Amino acid sequence: MSLLSTRCSAKLSWINSPRILKCSRSESTALHFYQNKQLELYASKEPKPMTLRQLVFFGRSMDEDRLVKSANYVRTELPVRIAHRLRDLQKLPYIVVTQEGISKVYELYWSAFEKFRKYPPITNLEENAAFCEFLAGLLDEHATVIPNLSLGMSLSSPYLAPDDLDSFMRRMLVSRISRRVLAQHHIALSEIYAGKRKLWESAEPNVGIITTGLNVKVSIEKCANLLRNQLLEIEDAEGNAETPVEVVVEGHVDMRFSYIREHLEYIVFELLKNSIRATRIKQAGSTNLPPITATIAAGDNAVGIRISDQGGGLFTPQNPIQNPSDLFSFSHIRNSARMEHSRLISLRTASSYHRGVWATVNEQVESWKRSPDPEKEAGVGRHARMGIGLPMSNIFATYFGGSLDLKSLDGFGTDAYVRLPKLGTNLETVNF
Repeated sequence: MSLLSTRCSAKLSWINSPRILKCSRSESTALHFYQNKQLELYASKEPKPMTLRQLVFFGRSMDEDRLVKSANYVRTELPVRIAHRLRDLQKLPYIVVTQEGISKVYELYWSAFEKFRKYPPITNLEENAAFCEFLAGLLDEHATVIPNLSLGMSLSSPYLAPDDLDSFMRRMLVSRISRRVLAQHHIALSEIYAGKRKLWESAEPNVGIITTGLNVKVSIEKCANLLRNQLLEIEDAEGNAETPVEVVVEGHVDMRFSYIREHLEYIVFELLKNSIRATRIKQAGSTNLPPITATIAAGDNAVGIRISDQGGGLFTPQNPIQNPSDLFSFSHIRNSARMEHSRLISLRTASSYHRGVWATVNEQVESWKRSPDPEKEAGVGRHARMGIGLPMSNIFATYFGGSLDLKSLDGFGTDAYVRLPKLGTNLETVNF
């Protein structure tokens, strides 16, 4: 079923240049799709990206006036960012628009755009509390965006050039992260101000969702411990030994900086998960597995993390890629795993489940606790491999101008290099 099938009774015609659909104006009831003036107005506006330092500075000394200003910034900024993504969706070829999942994403985005556009200005704390509930509801509604979008674009891979597909997905996912950051940060600031949320209980202070003294070593060890205790069941299901793989943390172990903990830990968690899996497969049958080394490097402007394993490298007969960066691609031409039946099934399951995929560590840990059946838990649990871990890690790493690079020593192991800005002065890399 096409995007317009429920809204447009007009005869659809394909136009090759530009690649759009057009409905007869006299017959169409889907004016919002291509001709909506409000969408054109918002899409013509430039977004106002933020830096981590700006978010911390503004949220550090919160009062009612600043909280109301924060609410109205989110209220007016998010529909601009959504409008640009709606335009991106409208520019897709018709054969892509009709793929499973894409229509649902469009409808979710259009609904959110209309709700934001019509939302009245916030003037006091009571109205801000209602606005926070509104934001939280939209975040829940959009939980299925990642699997729906990934499923639709995987199925569309034969019809799009790899560069076009990956560029589209990057814009969609970075924009989604940016909107979630702004919404969650404002909700956190509001809850802290109202006394509903306590600041981080350890020695690491928070401003909203940003940890201003994030201990990198502690986060790495947290991820390693979670995987050491839980990932065993995945490998046992694959017929491999359950011998634990130790993670050794070295380098500038006292390093602390301001960053979004959820983003850092997701990146580290996914990289360690892949390294542990590869090490167990490479060293199957051994009772003394080589450790994974996580090295922390504190530069003047950036924090570096290198994760090194002895899992045999990235290039294997089961993983025929040409370049390590292909693992970040959503195109089956660069990464054939995108069209694997098992991964499509996992994406389809996740897209139909109300919890969706948030791309967080906590969601995966909670999934392990809830049920032994991964298919009942949106495909993010123990056995499911949707293939979004590395692409999402790359998106998180580059969101504030960082990077994620993979280096393979074929037959020996892999080094993953994460670089994150240290000073918090980089703007969001939201490409419009």
